[in-house]
Amino acid sequence: MSMFDLTGKVAIVTGGSRGIGFGIAQALAGAGAAIVVAATDVDQCADAVGKLQAAGATAVSVPTDVADADAAMALVAETLSHLGRLDILVNNAGINIRKRPEDYTVEEWHQVLSVNLDGPFFCSRAAYPALKASGGGKIINIASLMSIFANEKAAAYGAAKGGLVQLTKALAVAWARDGVQANAILPG
Repeated sequence: MSMFDLTGKVAIVTGGSRGIGFGIAQALAGAGAAIVVAATDVDQCADAVGKLQAAGATAVSVPTDVADADAAMALVAETLSHLGRLDILVNNAGINIRKRPEDYTVEEWHQVLSVNLDGPFFCSRAAYPALKASGGGKIINIASLMSIFANEKAAAYGAAKGGLVQLTKALAVAWARDGVQANAILPG
């Protein structure tokens, strides 16, 4: 991993307690970064941190609802309190409610957009000052191929992930002069 040496760097991974997020947390830890696992489930966060620590990583758990702007601010504050800096933010947390468009309730529609689009915005906005202060941070947004391909039972998810791609571009343009890079990955 010498090509990707992240020794001394600190990374937040939202949705980092399982799935793609946990895989990202493991890879970043394997390259030497200290990891903050942020997810809504306290037990899953603790389990993920235990596994990372057992593999030799520095890792802490900060249970967080990314759809809450105040919680996103608290996540960054706790990261700085525990680990002293922030270099990488991976916005991975996401949900999907699989229904045809006409079957979504207003609450379901907003829930999917809130976690998948508002969450990355809130976390990025909260992280920006710390990323800038680190001398050039990275924001990695986990979008989806559904941001460009349609699915009859994923209208809210596709709309949110499409918005996330555009948000990523806006953040990249707005914060490039401060050394903060923003990129999106589209699994699928």
